[in-house]
Amino acid sequence: QVQLVQSGGGLVQAGESLRLSCVDPEITFSRKAAAWYRQAPGSQRELVATHSSGESTTYADSVEGRFTISRDNVKKTVYLQMNDLRPEDTAVYYCNTGGIYVQAGRYYPGASWGQGTQVTVSS
Repeated sequence: QVQLVQSGGGLVQAGESLRLSCVDPEITFSRKAAAWYRQAPGSQRELVATHSSGESTTYADSVEGRFTISRDNVKKTVYLQMNDLRPEDTAVYYCNTGGIYVQAGRYYPGASWGQGTQVTVSS
């Protein structure tokens, strides 16, 4: 059963932008960290971006300066704004909530995952 509802994604050309959304209905959302992962064809899952329950964020080197993670605790939603998309960004993207953020680049996933959404970037 999918607990987190993802939206966004799709097929775009290189240089374009997309915004992913992920809604967590649980009351504990605002007290926990959240993150976005992705898995490209033939590759292992990688951590793309994290957001603490406060203001701290981290990004993978490959997306630094292009992607922005944000959250709205009233709407219980975490977002991933993806700008200047490149073919190598093509992957299935997953949101995760209920995590623990202890320091920059260190994130312990929570139990709640989105169903995944395909992002395909053509050249």
